[in-house]
Amino acid sequence: MSDTVKIHRGLKGVFFERSDVSDIDGRAGTLVYRGYSIHDLATKSTFEEVCYLLIKGELPNASEMAEFDAALKAARELPKAAYDIIAATKDGHPMDVLRTTVSALAALDDGTDEVSEEAFVANGIRLISQVPIIIAAHHAIRNSRNPVTPDKTLSHAANWLYMLKGERPSADAARLADVDFILHAEHGANASSFAARVTVGTEANLHGAIVSALATLAGPAHGGAAEDVMKMVSEIGQPENAAAYVAEKRGNREAVTGFGHRVYRTEDPRAIHMRAGVEKLGQEMGQPEWYEILQAVVEAMKPYSRHGLNVNVDFYSGVVYQLHGIPMDLYVPIFAIGRMPGWIIQCIEQERRNILIRPLTLYSGPEPRDYVEIADRS
Repeated sequence: MSDTVKIHRGLKGVFFERSDVSDIDGRAGTLVYRGYSIHDLATKSTFEEVCYLLIKGELPNASEMAEFDAALKAARELPKAAYDIIAATKDGHPMDVLRTTVSALAALDDGTDEVSEEAFVANGIRLISQVPIIIAAHHAIRNSRNPVTPDKTLSHAANWLYMLKGERPSADAARLADVDFILHAEHGANASSFAARVTVGTEANLHGAIVSALATLAGPAHGGAAEDVMKMVSEIGQPENAAAYVAEKRGNREAVTGFGHRVYRTEDPRAIHMRAGVEKLGQEMGQPEWYEILQAVVEAMKPYSRHGLNVNVDFYSGVVYQLHGIPMDLYVPIFAIGRMPGWIIQCIEQERRNILIRPLTLYSGPEPRDYVEIADRS
């Protein structure tokens, strides 16, 4: 049988379901949410509007947007017991604290055990608002500060920065965070979205699926690229060191972080929007050197672009967080803030036509053999 079965390791190239949500063309380097180009959404839309688009299926009109935004803002609160859990786990990695607290919310909030599209939408809206609160509250508590109370007058992105830093961000800083969330909002059957679908396939609730997604995102092969890029930039130190750094890495057949993608064979279409924002934010904060190092690495990597080693979105994200003074262990949790609507709609799609996801493994162990009593084993 092993001679007739083709193994698709990592399920690479395997289509397991249809989806109405995102369309990724790796060769052309395009990304579309519900038929809308990521370029239009990143330049013209807001994260709240993109959440509505992904979850509801269409762009909202003014009254629909106002109602949806009001629901998101109304959900900006956590049960007291959730803060107690954050405090009890404050010395843990932020992703572990986030995953643990979301799991606890399944027992603390009402209606979380319901499995239906209506329940997934309601609980999803609540989780979109709660996740940044958890991350910001943990960061405050682990630094012996009181958590900042969410400001229900601010946008989702601006409120996130306000809760994290304790001061209202500039319009440009808030907009760049907003764009970052839009660019990370949805990306097909990536590892964490697939994990969430597998969980929903067992008829589990949304909170359980999001816990699965968070646990999967925490793996460095999935969510850790932005942190690795920042480590690389710090190691390079100066723009003039970039060429030698790249030459040494490539000479040793080692990857250069932030280049290449499992799907895209050209430049990640999301990267262009973060690149412009990094340059502007670096100038605003008097730290242009980070952008200059990144661009020097891009220049040094140009000869390898024909091999599909092009910039991906996370190449620039880490520097955005660095410019805000955000510690590296928060980079993956920030990714989770943006990916929440994508996970939610993936769970909703799975629930609509639910089926247990149960692939096969081809047995390659010993042939059938007799059992030997322990006393007779040599």
